[in-house]
Amino acid sequence: MGSRAVLYTFMVLVFVGWLFIWVMLPTPTYRNSWTPQLKIKLNSTYFREQGINLLLFTFPIMLIAAVSCVYLHLYNKSTSDHSSTTNKGREYFGSLKRKVVVMEPLGIVNAVELSFAVMFIVLLIWSLANYIYISFNGNLHMHNPTEKVWKAKFRSVSLRLGYLGNICYAFLFFPVTRVSSILPLMGLTSESSIKYHIWLGHLSMALALLHSAGFVIYYAMSNQMIEMIEWSSTYVSNVAGEIAILVAIAMWVTSLYKIRRKMFDLFFYTHQLYTLYMFFYLLHVGVAYTCMVFPGIFLFLIDRYLRFLQSKRSARLISSRLLPCSTFELTFSKNPGLTYNPTSILFVNVPSVSKLQWHPFTIVSSSNLETDKLSVVIKSVGSWSQKLEKQLSSSPDRLQISTEGPYGPSSSHFLSRECLVMVSGGSGIAPMISIFRELIYRSTLQTNTKVPKVILITSFKNTSDLTMLDLLLPFSTTPFDISNLDYQIQAYVTRENEPQQHDHNNQLELPSKSKQQLLVFKQNPKDSPISAALGKSSWLWLGAIITSSFFMFLLLLGLVTRYSIYPIERDGKLYHYSAKIIWDMFLACASVFIATSVIFMWQKRENEIEGRQIQNVEIPTNPTNSPAANLCGTERELESLPHQSIVQATKVHYGTRPDLKRILFDVKASDVGVVVCGPKSMRHEVANICASGLAQNLHFESISFNW
Repeated sequence: MGSRAVLYTFMVLVFVGWLFIWVMLPTPTYRNSWTPQLKIKLNSTYFREQGINLLLFTFPIMLIAAVSCVYLHLYNKSTSDHSSTTNKGREYFGSLKRKVVVMEPLGIVNAVELSFAVMFIVLLIWSLANYIYISFNGNLHMHNPTEKVWKAKFRSVSLRLGYLGNICYAFLFFPVTRVSSILPLMGLTSESSIKYHIWLGHLSMALALLHSAGFVIYYAMSNQMIEMIEWSSTYVSNVAGEIAILVAIAMWVTSLYKIRRKMFDLFFYTHQLYTLYMFFYLLHVGVAYTCMVFPGIFLFLIDRYLRFLQSKRSARLISSRLLPCSTFELTFSKNPGLTYNPTSILFVNVPSVSKLQWHPFTIVSSSNLETDKLSVVIKSVGSWSQKLEKQLSSSPDRLQISTEGPYGPSSSHFLSRECLVMVSGGSGIAPMISIFRELIYRSTLQTNTKVPKVILITSFKNTSDLTMLDLLLPFSTTPFDISNLDYQIQAYVTRENEPQQHDHNNQLELPSKSKQQLLVFKQNPKDSPISAALGKSSWLWLGAIITSSFFMFLLLLGLVTRYSIYPIERDGKLYHYSAKIIWDMFLACASVFIATSVIFMWQKRENEIEGRQIQNVEIPTNPTNSPAANLCGTERELESLPHQSIVQATKVHYGTRPDLKRILFDVKASDVGVVVCGPKSMRHEVANICASGLAQNLHFESISFNW
């Protein structure tokens, strides 16, 4: 049994134990047997009542997060040779992930996701049932002796609904932690996990509203409305809870799909209130539940501060290629040591457009084929991208851009299939470009690397969109060979029934304004190549940050408790309840800031040394090398065999949509990977075809950046 297998098994056991504690939390066994015994041993002068929850709810997840960094480091080293070996743990879930179902409003859900969702709902029902059972059988809190029992029960149910919301909050921040060592263990990325954050957000919001409404009704029935403005010094603050729910409602309403799509700026800026919300939420839930939701918040805090430090650097923008279809490619200088997998994304901020907004874009370059460059593709469809395109059209000498990332999958298992069918619509072709370029690189290796046959099915609205096929090949002065790559391209132009203009060869001829425009930017010494925030051994350094910051937090918390809180409580006095939670938040932030800053600055120095050694990247000045132009019939001379090969392998269909069912069923290979990225209807159609069971050789994989 290898070291990676041992680590993986260990983490699974710890996680199962952690879930078991959550299952036992609402039971009489936990309250009447476990808690009294643990209080005797753990309620020390250094941690007081937090000791139990720190041990049971916080420490296991922090341990998994640290150990998983070591696991991912070993995993990356073992797969760096591009061998066709696969991870057994991932293959174990492969058969379940393959079984997908389209369920509105959840979208595409596989068997693993459905199973975990059902288990989570069962956990909530189990917890509520046990809480109510305990409360109604001997532990019913009566506000006064004359209070009616049904009112006390109503209050108890409202309180327990809040407890259920805390379970949701314990998981809420994991999906949005971009620099996460936990998500890759399940083959997930932060982008693919956004839907879990949305599900948990809706569920936690529903429970919070029921909890809040229940207490308002209870206070009104009991003539205790004065309680709503109470900020207790001995227990949780009601005022803090009311502020938190008001902020949460604003965030929730503006995050609803239709509002988010039509008024993204409103959604984006309102969602930045999460810091204010979490501050008052923690003040409301108290010390015990702060420890329970602490791991997700702590890891998110590390991620957020690390991204802040990375974003302060200005990236070295080399060139921009403007296509006639309102699409442009930005090419940055990259540290050769930075590697990433296909379908990775890069977050981009352009201060001259918006100082606060960050937008994710697919990286189309291959870190192996283009070792010193990194390119992203941007479709001009929103106000932010349209403003950026307008700036580029004015041919500026320099454009200041900051970046975060890259972020992406820890593996590309679909590249080891016998055949790979890539289905895209519109700008959804961007992830397919990154896969295609990676396969170009792998086809040139002299080793026995398995390279699948590629079938690209892509749909566009107009003929001008065909120029996006230009991006399949890197814009480079270095020749490369794609003769070993077996591929075919089926392009569909859906809104044009036939070519509108023809040349003497009966091919469509684009107007001259459709020619590409290449901009080469002046270099600024202050700009730096894009590099990994924590260097080459980023997983190990992330593990060091997690470990050092958490132990620093425990040390500082122990000192504050021993020399500030304990002396007061020892004398029979009460330490302000909210002050304890504020201490927790302050010490957590201080620990993360100190540990992350030290390690980041150390790695920044190393990256700067390597950045000085990177020479200016050579960019071709002639942008006419366009295979798409020849597909459309423009009179441009083919300048290289790779571009000629693209033209010969491409067939364009006008006025029709691809018959995806026929195309997929006609693929005769025994192991076919099906990757789709495009409109929701296209993704759902492909998912239903693969889930129908009529073709056992199809393995579905969806890529979506639209939630």
